[in-house]
Amino acid sequence: MSNVPVAPATSRRDQIRREAARLFAARGFLGVGVDEIGKAVGISGPGLYRHFSGKEAMLADLLVGISERLLEEGSRRADTPGGPQAVLDALISGHVDFSLNDPDLITLHDRELLHLKEEDRRRVRRLQRGYVELWVEAVRAAFPALAAAEAESAARAAVHAVFGLLNSTPHSIGRPAPGDRAGLLPPAELATLLHRLAQGAFTAAADGWSRA
Repeated sequence: MSNVPVAPATSRRDQIRREAARLFAARGFLGVGVDEIGKAVGISGPGLYRHFSGKEAMLADLLVGISERLLEEGSRRADTPGGPQAVLDALISGHVDFSLNDPDLITLHDRELLHLKEEDRRRVRRLQRGYVELWVEAVRAAFPALAAAEAESAARAAVHAVFGLLNSTPHSIGRPAPGDRAGLLPPAELATLLHRLAQGAFTAAADGWSRA
């Protein structure tokens, strides 16, 4: 009997998720075959069916999974002690981490949501709405000028604008070649910059509304 430990199925499943996300983001959902994903993780294409029923199931797992994760983590951060501004800071930090660490999933959401089954697409949208509501509530609590009923639309617009900022920046920068980081901010500095820009956007929205 071999003494080499067998990797648990969950580890292999996560491997498949990671490589499927990378390939789908790089070449599009329709441009990637099951055999290619299998090759990327070192198993036969048919072997993938022990983990997923097909690449449609992989895409659903990725997009529903990240939507669930964002809402779960956002809900946890919404309970951050220290007051409304601390809650908003925690939400921003969490989303900055997501945008810097999971750019492939952002790309998939932007481009491939239409390839989900209708039921899965509705589920993703429902989870996203819950995540947005966490942010809208946090922004309105942190900025009294946006707490009035008539300011809700401004708060909501600001939240979506910040999502656009945080989600698009890492994607626009792209991946540098190994060892080539010329002109790129170190990740920690980029995270700090994105956090400040997000807070600045909310402050601008509140100031603009209070002067309207």
